[in-house]
Order: sequence, then structure tokens, then C-alpha cells
Amino acid sequence: MLTFIGLGLYDERSITVEGQEALRAADRVYAEFYTSKLIGTTIDDLESVHDSEIDVRDRAGVEQHPEDMLEAAETEDVAFLTAGDTMISTTHVDLRLRAHDRGIETRVIHGVTAQTATSALTGLQNYRFGKATTLPFPYAHGAEGLPASVTETIDDNRADGLHTVVYLDIKTEREEYMTADVGAELLAEEYPDLAGVVVARAGSPDPLVEAGTMSELAERDFGDPLHLLVVPGECHLLEADALVELAGADRDALDIA
Repeated sequence: MLTFIGLGLYDERSITVEGQEALRAADRVYAEFYTSKLIGTTIDDLESVHDSEIDVRDRAGVEQHPEDMLEAAETEDVAFLTAGDTMISTTHVDLRLRAHDRGIETRVIHGVTAQTATSALTGLQNYRFGKATTLPFPYAHGAEGLPASVTETIDDNRADGLHTVVYLDIKTEREEYMTADVGAELLAEEYPDLAGVVVARAGSPDPLVEAGTMSELAERDFGDPLHLLVVPGECHLLEADALVELAGADRDALDIA
């Protein structure tokens, strides 16, 4: 069997009880942290707490050369770990389908995702979010200005009255994580007066939620990563109340239904 296990958002304790039981029972454990990372822990701590030896794979080792993992899963119980949920944003559907092609049974044990945590921390209703987008580092984008994928997503969602999650670029191999002030500064080039909400360290003991215009957020320090930005769309009264109370938003800056 090949079991996909989401580790949650922050540290070695963020995993569910079901996930922990499956992890400890596995004969072999693989993981990838190139799509995201548990900022509050290390591989050594994960191995120690869960009494498991973890083989961390790079992108090529998962997406191009997973044969050894699949061969092991034909005769043993194999666990595959990622931060968050293995099938949400950090999607590994291809690996699961390859396992099915070999006749290997699979299952998914879900973990908390940045999307669900963002809805919970901000008070914005989950069904009022539109398509998400990722804001890359300028050097990774390789062009002037904001990528069209970012502006079009924000503009289309706002036209429909929907909220937008803007994931901020991470380069785990370089230990480089875009912070919300940098992300807001980039967005302020196009949307200086647009209301935004920073969510920092979701899943940790001290998550931060703070609102302001993009220009204002660009001047603030939000502490350690991971960060993301939310662009609120049309807010229900309860959502507006939540942003004012939980994020310090200026009610007059919000688009209230």
C-alpha cells in the first residue's frame, strides 16, 4: 500500500492522530518538502517524534523517478509525506495514479491546509474564495511587473465578488521564503490602495492576521515565515466584522455587501 499523509502546517505535532498511526506503522517513509515546508520543525525532530526514518526526495525523485518508491509499495506499506495536505496545492495525483497502474492500493490521510486555516483565521467564508494564485519572486518570473496570472486572478475574482488567496513564493532549496511585506510591495505597484490581509505562521502557537492597504502592508514586519496574502472581495457583514476585529481592518476600506 502507498499512503499519502498530510503533515499539517507547522511542526511535528501538526499531523492528525490517524496520520501519526499510519506513519509509525509504515515499513518505509518518504517525504518531499520542495513544495512547502514545516517551518517549526526539522527532519531530525520528525524522525525522533514519530520513530521513523524518513527518505526526503527532491522534485526529480518524486515526479520523474519514483520507481523505487512504487516498487517498495508493491510488497510493503509505504508512507509518503508532505506539508499541508498531499492532494491540495501540493498535489501528487500523478504519483497516486502511477501506483494504481501497478495495482498498488492507495489511501490519503488529510492534513490541515493553508486554505482552510486562512478562512478560519480571517473569518472569511470558505465558499466565498475564488481561484488562488502564486506570486513569484521577480527573478523567478523573469519579466517586468506583476505576472498576468496574478493580476488576472485578482481582477477576475474581484469582479465576481470573491476573495483571493495569494500564495507567496518559496524556494526551499535556497531557504528563501517571500515575506508578506515583500509580496505587498510587489502588489502595491498595481494595487496601492487595495485592501489586503496578511496571514503569517498559520498552524503555529502564534499566528498573525493583519489587514491594511497593500502600500501600508509593504511597510510592516510580520515576523518569521510562512506568510500569505488575502485580497478580500465583497464581504458579508459578518466577514467585515471579523476582519475588523481579528485583523484590525479599516471597515471603510472593505467592499461590504
